Amino acid sequence: MTAASAPVPATPKPIKFGTDGWRGIIAADFTFERVAHVASIAAHVLYKYFGEETQSRTVIVGYDRRFLSPEFARTAAEAIREAGFDVRLSTDYAPTPAFSYAAHYQKALGAIVITASHNPAAYSGLKIKGAFGGSVSPEVTQQVEAMLPHLSPPLGQPGGLEMFDPWPDYCRALQAEVNVGQIQAAIADGQLTVFADVMHGAAAGGLAKLLGQDTVHELNTSADPLFGGGAPEPLPKYLGELLETVKVYQPANPEGLKVGLVFDGDSDRIAAVDGQGEFLSSQILIPILLEHLKARRGYTGEVVKTISGSNLIPAIAKLYDLPLHETAIGYKYIADRMQESAVLLGGEESGGIGYGHHIPERDALLSALYVLEAVVMAQEDLSDLYQNLQKKTGYSSAYDRIDLPLPSMEIRAKLQHQLDTQPPEAVAGKVVTDCLTIDGYKFTLADDSWLLIRFSGTEPILRLYSEAQNLDEVHKHLHWAKDWASSIS
Repeated sequence: MTAASAPVPATPKPIKFGTDGWRGIIAADFTFERVAHVASIAAHVLYKYFGEETQSRTVIVGYDRRFLSPEFARTAAEAIREAGFDVRLSTDYAPTPAFSYAAHYQKALGAIVITASHNPAAYSGLKIKGAFGGSVSPEVTQQVEAMLPHLSPPLGQPGGLEMFDPWPDYCRALQAEVNVGQIQAAIADGQLTVFADVMHGAAAGGLAKLLGQDTVHELNTSADPLFGGGAPEPLPKYLGELLETVKVYQPANPEGLKVGLVFDGDSDRIAAVDGQGEFLSSQILIPILLEHLKARRGYTGEVVKTISGSNLIPAIAKLYDLPLHETAIGYKYIADRMQESAVLLGGEESGGIGYGHHIPERDALLSALYVLEAVVMAQEDLSDLYQNLQKKTGYSSAYDRIDLPLPSMEIRAKLQHQLDTQPPEAVAGKVVTDCLTIDGYKFTLADDSWLLIRFSGTEPILRLYSEAQNLDEVHKHLHWAKDWASSIS
């Protein structure tokens, strides 16, 4: 199977940092020369923001399993070293959260990670992580962009470069947060069977390192620069093999539970599959994890959600008397909040979930361990846990989202002007009762369902999200939004 080819622009696109990093088509936008320049500038900016606090000149450099990732990482490391900084370069691929943890644990200035996360195979990317162990703020990436046209003089003589293995420290940190022995015993006794689709990405081998060899059935574990012809994104359309595998598997123990876990390309986003082979997004996992950490593990703290998160999340927060904070979409906003407040869990609908007692970073492998721990301690299937929460809160819903390509950036501007000056008073026949504009336009409707309309910051793409009582209502909202967008020309 071959991946669909992406159109190659005649000239490289400007270097812009989105919700989590800079990404571009390999050899067109994302080149060795540009990587070297961005990495060098990023090191200077990290030093400006974190140098005094850390008293360090060390930058961590890591990478995922994409095409040329090790070579891009080596180029970034050399550029940072030439700029006068010490570099610790990973000996192998690892999850992005492992490099965030390394930056924090080793008291470095931060980390530069070569990864395009869940993007298709033609892309690579670069993420910047701060000394605190999470995504840097927009202020930091804007500073990097502002400095790109200029040449920054070296901080001093070229620094040193040494290699390191990020896995051991990272695994020890995760194992300390979870009752690993209880999970291992459940697997050994046939009470639990675990499947993991690592999507040819950086989570490959991770659960085996955490739980022991031969404890997990891992799918798509080989390195494949084409990602099987798809993209390493935890969405049902890419998970046919896992869904069918979990559905038909018959445990030796008839009462044994089955769990499927899904990791994106750099293992900072997660999804799951229940015992019947049904896909479970983070809109379902976040409520399950909230109850588990509060009710079974005794954690407390603020719950942080993005505006696209399910309304079940505030319902769970209310049920367990936990404070709630809502942010714009992008985990960097959750990471910022984690540095300001005592946070229990922060999560986003796209699969990023993190924990205030760890580092302010989404971490799919830690979330996977907590999912397994919840199932083992409750002795219930994931969907049963979710349905019980719906009963406890009296709230049930369905959710979906679509990305709608627009003909041009001019059409995008017209749509935005329409929303700014003449926002809809009704959606699919339902009166709009509120509009939240901290990120896009989130319309709350008379029956407490909602529709969120957002624009891509760099492309003519309209992102549409909705939650309602059932999927029919969700799709009515989404189709209304598509028709509305098509009517503006």
